[in-house]
Amino acid sequence: MNIFISNLSYGVNDADLKELFGEFGEISSAKVITDRETGRSRGFGFVEMPNDAEGEKAIKELNQGQYDGKVINVNVAKPKENRDSRGGGGYGGGGGYEKRQDTRRRY
Repeated sequence: MNIFISNLSYGVNDADLKELFGEFGEISSAKVITDRETGRSRGFGFVEMPNDAEGEKAIKELNQGQYDGKVINVNVAKPKENRDSRGGGGYGGGGGYEKRQDTRRRY
């Protein structure tokens, strides 16, 4: 079971998450997500637990609980959505000039 933890204190690291969730069972992995450029925590992370029952118990016990001075949110992680393969920002749509049809009502 993959678990998403948000609203983490910026001082929390991978080992802290592993220790916190280790009380509830076996941990496959624990990762605090960091900013690529600064290396600073982004305030959320993921814990993977192979046993779903242990994962459910951890979620139930830890969600909305205090950890390192903050109230954390603990939920089942949603699968990562595929991003559009076109990449880039907005500005989608056709180019070129197209004459607009007159949509005004005539009486």
